[in-house]
Amino acid sequence: MNKIFILIISVILFSCSSVRKNNLFLEKKIAAPELRKDVDFTYSKLKRFHPNLYWYISKENLDYKFDSLKATITEPLTPNQFYFKLSPVIASISEGHLRLRSLPKQYTKAEQKIFKTKKPLFALMEYKILGDRMFVKENKQSLGNIKPGTEILKINNENTAYLIDKYKKLYSSDGKNQTFQKYFMNLAFFNFYTLEHGFLDSAVLKTKFDNAITDVLIRRKKKSDKEISSEKDQPKITPAQKIQDYDASSNTYNRSLKFLKRDSSIAYIKVKTFSATLAKKFYKESFEKIAYARSGYLILDIRDNLGGSLSEINTLYSYLTDQKFTLIKTPEMTSKTSGLHQNYFRGQSVFSSIFTAAGYPFFLAGNYFLSSKKQDKYYFREFTSRPTKPKSNAFRGRIYVLVNGASFSASSIISAKLKHEKRAVIVGEETGGANDGTVSGVNNTVTLPNSRLTLPIGLFLIRPNIEFENMGRGVIPDVAVDPDFGSLNPSEDKMLNWVLDDISFRNSVLGKTK
Repeated sequence: MNKIFILIISVILFSCSSVRKNNLFLEKKIAAPELRKDVDFTYSKLKRFHPNLYWYISKENLDYKFDSLKATITEPLTPNQFYFKLSPVIASISEGHLRLRSLPKQYTKAEQKIFKTKKPLFALMEYKILGDRMFVKENKQSLGNIKPGTEILKINNENTAYLIDKYKKLYSSDGKNQTFQKYFMNLAFFNFYTLEHGFLDSAVLKTKFDNAITDVLIRRKKKSDKEISSEKDQPKITPAQKIQDYDASSNTYNRSLKFLKRDSSIAYIKVKTFSATLAKKFYKESFEKIAYARSGYLILDIRDNLGGSLSEINTLYSYLTDQKFTLIKTPEMTSKTSGLHQNYFRGQSVFSSIFTAAGYPFFLAGNYFLSSKKQDKYYFREFTSRPTKPKSNAFRGRIYVLVNGASFSASSIISAKLKHEKRAVIVGEETGGANDGTVSGVNNTVTLPNSRLTLPIGLFLIRPNIEFENMGRGVIPDVAVDPDFGSLNPSEDKMLNWVLDDISFRNSVLGKTK
């Protein structure tokens, strides 16, 4: 028992020491020559591992950007000051998956325990960023008596317009696409802000409503005993909820199926992210229900779906076609050994690494033998690049796919495939992910030696098995419908309504039946 107690105390002390060292390093200024070495290191790793580095930017242009960056680094900078200089150059490559990561402030277990007793400061309201302006979309808890529609002009004396402009340089969509940025800024703004300022207990917001400008102090509220207790005592998730990938903390489902008409003629599947969690079972049960209902129409809603598992979209596609298909082309790499550089141990604790180390030789061998060379190019035999048979109860009716600028990565791949095969009508807004593929799959996360910033580099060029458009754009919908993004509270779902009107027209005028 004494040995166990000593071990626990040692782990706690080591953890506190590690947090302190990390936070001290955040304040340390790194010499300019060392930062310039990090710039060179970054570019060398990109050229070594990124399989299509000059897809959207020429080598000459990217060379110039890296050289220009080095010329501007003439004085010492903290790691995150350096982050804000290097990240825009990475973003200029125009690969949505490729984003530099900064060094966040760390907190001790005692501090984390205190945070768990408090509500998030900025998450107490819902916001909408439109261009370079931020508005309060909803304020259910009447925080500071701020009304919906109020504009946030400043946060702690920093102009929101300045912050938005600063943050939008840190990421990009795929290629020339312009629809992704506005969605991602709404998702990521307070992540960037917290990264700069840490977890705050209060903030002063300069607000504007009906031309009246007011300073409002908001504070992080303590959770009630009932709220803390309910978080600890989460209700048991049922088998049906598991299949729909239920999230108890938000009381939401990742996947859902419903019928939009009493006669079950219109099936509607919503997928928020391709998480792969029990996906095969969900689609099996869902399409059994659709087949039993004899639905004539299927609406697949993948708006705001940032992507995820290739395995899941391969399974989903097998229920949407009656033809044998190959979802993606064989992924390309920069070398036969690229796959060996995947993040095998990253994110694991010291203890879990000990157990998984036994499988590492098999991981290396498997990746090496799944790699091949053909005509001076290197490929990886990913299973979704092999022919797949359709399911026996695959849907045979008319399919509509709803997309928007936040349909990214895997969402764009399945949309591009369905559109190319003329198997579905794509409705909505140009997807944020490219029509012709992306660089992702698995990453090699490199750590810059001096600043310790990290950069996950996608190792595989993943492209849908289609004829490429070579336009550098997202999936262009067959029917463009304005998503009404500029409205704080849209009164209707224009995309879904267009589909329902089209179905009604087909049934009444064209005489289509289920």
